Amino acid sequence: MSEVTTPYEPGTPCWTDLMVPNQQAALDFYRDLLGWQGEVGPEEFGGYSMCTLRGKAVAGIMKTPEMEGQPSPPPAWTTYFTSADADATQAAINANGGKVIVPVADVGTIGRMLVAADPQGAVFGVWQAKDFAGAQIVNEPGALVWNQLQTPDVDGARAFYKAALGLDSGPMPELPEFVGFQVKGRTIGGVQGMANLPEGTPPNWLVNFSVDDVDSTVDALVRSGGNVLAPAFDMEKIGRMAVLQDPQGGVFAVVSLASAG
Repeated sequence: MSEVTTPYEPGTPCWTDLMVPNQQAALDFYRDLLGWQGEVGPEEFGGYSMCTLRGKAVAGIMKTPEMEGQPSPPPAWTTYFTSADADATQAAINANGGKVIVPVADVGTIGRMLVAADPQGAVFGVWQAKDFAGAQIVNEPGALVWNQLQTPDVDGARAFYKAALGLDSGPMPELPEFVGFQVKGRTIGGVQGMANLPEGTPPNWLVNFSVDDVDSTVDALVRSGGNVLAPAFDMEKIGRMAVLQDPQGGVFAVVSLASAG
């Protein structure tokens, strides 16, 4: 069942959003690629778009804010982790070598959020739910299915995310090149080193969206002006995957999971 009906456990990825210079172009692109519906939101929330699938929230898209005297951050997808207390999480991030980029703030009545970077530089968000818990559909085509950290220091990352977010970690037999992050014994994401990634790739959290057919999704992306960073490849017992870049530079992956049994 892919509709989320219970609250996310603290430490679980609960949301992802994209920051880009041209918000409307991104809304059009992801509508065509993943079937999302969304429009520029109210001014009081900076025009933030809540994108939906079958009328239920799956991801956000926002316009890059203009910051006087500072270069604009590059287009990027951000993974948000659930917290029962965003202020306590912020303190734990600071105490364990992380860097808070956007301090804890209320988002209307829907929740509290912050954005930070881990000690290696990978950016992530934290979400404390009030009226909005996060993605209402996951693990089905058009929705978030997996979050993976790509870092030069796997052991350092494991220690940081345990201290900051309470994440346990351990081997993933089905994906031996990964270490799994776990919440209450359930694997909620993974971490891998960067030896096989292109030189110059910064540490990052890569969001993975489920699709019915990776190859046709890649073809559609190319026709729409996107780039293929890692062409479609098969993962034994898992499915098929490709790493892509939207026309404005946002990097994400698409995965078609092998059917069970």
